Parts: sequence; structure tokens; C-alpha cells
Amino acid sequence: MQTSASLTERQQRELEYHRAHAIENEALLTRPFSWDVVERPAVRWWNAYWQMYVYLTRLGLAGKRVLVVGCGFGDDALRLARLGAEVSAFDLSPESLSIARRLADREHLRVRFDEMPAERLGYPDAHFDVVVARDILHHVDIPPTLAEIARVSRDGAVLVVNEIYSHSITERVRRSSFVERTLYPALRRFVYSRDRPYITEDERKLTEADLALVTARLARIDVEKHFNMVVTRLVPDRFEMLARADRLAMMALRPIGRHLAGRVLVAGPVAR
Repeated sequence: MQTSASLTERQQRELEYHRAHAIENEALLTRPFSWDVVERPAVRWWNAYWQMYVYLTRLGLAGKRVLVVGCGFGDDALRLARLGAEVSAFDLSPESLSIARRLADREHLRVRFDEMPAERLGYPDAHFDVVVARDILHHVDIPPTLAEIARVSRDGAVLVVNEIYSHSITERVRRSSFVERTLYPALRRFVYSRDRPYITEDERKLTEADLALVTARLARIDVEKHFNMVVTRLVPDRFEMLARADRLAMMALRPIGRHLAGRVLVAGPVAR
């Protein structure tokens, strides 16, 4: 178990935030768990999360060792276990892990949950067949995290990354005075459905430089898809028709999609 005294200041701030977030979400234990994304992943073809599961289900995960990086409340760990994988998952927050363990017990699924930072993993070398990193790299120090992922990956292991993203050009627009002071405050509740969005002090969207670090760790790129030009930026993703139109626009603008996207899905075998 990772002691708080050995964490960096950034990791400690992330831990404290997610501890409070877990306490606010204890009600998850009283709600039914949804399996739709593993049973019908192709249904929401415009959604990056569902498209991630299209790819994962095609890997044939039964019996494979799968690592979930920064598992939070265990959603992906449970879904991957449901697909037959031998799942290990970790997080900084013991409160989040407590919810994840109780959900796994309730759903009668066997998952190994551990408390540790992404930058220093306690798993043996060349151990995992698949590594899933969803919405975690923007919370961590990316180079050492990728180095650890490569270390614990077997020959031919697959890395799947699904992350919020903003090209440096788009990010300059986002950080402009008008957007920062006028547009974002006006849209925040509409987009996030609350005044205080789920954003930590230190998190930063992946840039094209960060994405290059990820792809440099791959022997080849099997999947690279860009999503969310306006969805989750100007409109919430609950508006299905707008979300579909957004995805179609991103597909049509594919040559410049990486400059406009708000989310990226990339996957391929880890280079050894």
C-alpha cells in the first residue's frame, strides 16, 4: 500500500480531491450497474467510450491479464472482468477503491484492486496482456507512467488510451480572455450540469506532444480516432443528435481532426 508521506505534492492533492469525490458518490452502491457498453458496444458509434469497448471486445479478453490504470470506482475493471479477463486495477484513493471492491463483490466478479500511484507500479515486469488507461493520463506525470506501463507489459501487449485532449492551437483559444472570463462561466452549468465540474487542480488535457509520447510507446497504431469538436465543450453529450453530428463532422474533417478534437482514442501493441 502506498503511504501518503511518500506521495508527491501533486499526487497528494489528487488523493485528497478523489477522497472527497468518493464520499460524495457512495450512492453508486445502491444503483444497478450497467453492462450495455460490453453487451452492445457498437450501438453508440459516435461515443469514444463505447468505441473503446468495440476495440476491447474484439481483442478476445477471456483469460487475459488486463490492467486498469487509475480505476476510480471500478467501472472498467468490472466490465472487463465481465468479459472474462483476469483484471488488476489500481488507484490512489482508498475511498474510491472501497467503492470499487464493494461493487465487484456485489456483482460477484473477481478483481484485484491495489492502492498505488501510476508513476510507480507494484506489479512485476512483463505481466499484462492488455493495459487500459481511460481518463487518467491527464492526472499524472505522463513519461514515468508510460515507462511503468511498458515495464509491466508482456511482449505483444496492447495499450488502450482514451483521454480528454486539446491541440495546443485549440487550447490557446480555450484560454483566451473572452472564453475564460465570459463564455466558459456562462456555459459551465449547461455543459457539466453543475456549477463545480469534476476537474482537479492539477489535471491538464493531453496535447499533441503528450499524444506523441503515447504513440511513441507503441510498435504500431491500430486505432487513432478523434472525438468531441463541440460536445463537452459547448454542449453536453446528453444531446444525442448533436453528438452524432459532432462525430460525423470529425470523421469528415479527419485530416485536421486532431487539431479540433476534445477527446482521443488510441491503441496498439506496446513497443519493447
